[in-house]
Amino acid sequence: MPPPLPRRLGTADAVVLGLAAMLGTGVFAVFSPAAAAAGPWLLAAVALAGVVAMCNAASTADLAVSHPESGGGYVYGRERLCPAAGRLAGVAFLVGKIASAAAAAGVFGSYVLPAQPLPTAIVVIVAVTALNIAGVRWTARSAWLLVGGTLAVLLVVVVVGLLGPGGASSWSASASTEPLMPTEPMTGGGLGVFTAAGLIFFAFAGYARIATLGEEVRDPDRTLRRAIAIALGITLVVYLAVAGALLVGLGLERLATERSPLVALVDTGQAPALGVLVRIGAAVAAGSALLSVLVGVSRTSLAMARRRELPHALAAIGPKGTPWRADLAGGALAVVVAVLAGPVAAIALSACSVLVYYAVINLAALRLPAGHRRWPAWTSVVGLLLCLGLAVLLPLGSVLATAIAVAVGWVVCTLLGRWATARGARAR
Repeated sequence: MPPPLPRRLGTADAVVLGLAAMLGTGVFAVFSPAAAAAGPWLLAAVALAGVVAMCNAASTADLAVSHPESGGGYVYGRERLCPAAGRLAGVAFLVGKIASAAAAAGVFGSYVLPAQPLPTAIVVIVAVTALNIAGVRWTARSAWLLVGGTLAVLLVVVVVGLLGPGGASSWSASASTEPLMPTEPMTGGGLGVFTAAGLIFFAFAGYARIATLGEEVRDPDRTLRRAIAIALGITLVVYLAVAGALLVGLGLERLATERSPLVALVDTGQAPALGVLVRIGAAVAAGSALLSVLVGVSRTSLAMARRRELPHALAAIGPKGTPWRADLAGGALAVVVAVLAGPVAAIALSACSVLVYYAVINLAALRLPAGHRRWPAWTSVVGLLLCLGLAVLLPLGSVLATAIAVAVGWVVCTLLGRWATARGARAR
């Protein structure tokens, strides 16, 4: 086995890395398509996504303490269910997070250089991949600055939205203009709330980044549980505040059709100079998300490569203590997805894949002995049912793309694993 990753991260670093993944792309990009699906029930969709995230976080925290190593749901599925379930979780995680990285890069490009968003997205993926190869500690320090800047920008947005003159918006209006998810009509309730919750869950899913640090934190039993709970609680409060400010400041009709709703909000609030600040904040948040998400991709790739279910070359640890080949592979695949899909399509693909990933995690958590759980088993049952329900109610194109990508990846990983096993048997 290759040498383990060094344990050098504390609770504060883990919380900030989780916030860097959650307070990133989603808050700047997800509320418009979610409003198009949920209508006046947007806040209910945010709350429902938060419930799903809390249930998943409980299962993740208990499993992460029992299995404090890199790999997250891939390791949990293998150890508590079977190797096939672990492969399913690993492939779903990789598909979802690579799509998430592509979405973050797309948001970065559209805010920083709207005339050339794709080349800008490619450049930022390359730059962030280089940062990740340089080492986790530097990434954590960068995340401190990025998270602070993002929170400051979101506070400005909330104040302008709730207290500015744009206020008397119609919360109950139905959008008659073209929504951002053109394949899905704006329903404004019922199943639309679940579709919106599935999209918004994309913005919560960054706490998985904390679980993938199991091999790198100094005290897994204490650090992982505390970091996940703290990061998720902060994020839920921020998202509810931002969603409420957008509804008050823009109104439902405009929110459902805006491609840059936070910039539009500060402009509506007669603070156009703040639009520049919000654009900078979006760029900072997208960079923050990339720093976290691509590290999570490489750590799961590392765990799968160690078990020969991805090419074993990806398990190489470089002089900086990072799996540099896995970092390079994740960055390259993120570039491919960024070229093939826009930010909104990438968000939907990521949300569906990550919900599948957490369904496996909740099922694995149900296999934990009672003494290894700090959360009741019903939280895992609720999480499992909601993950499956929200996944199938996302836009049909995203569901089909996820099914194809995960199935192909699972078959490839299975064949690689069997080939490695047979080769090892012949060598003996």
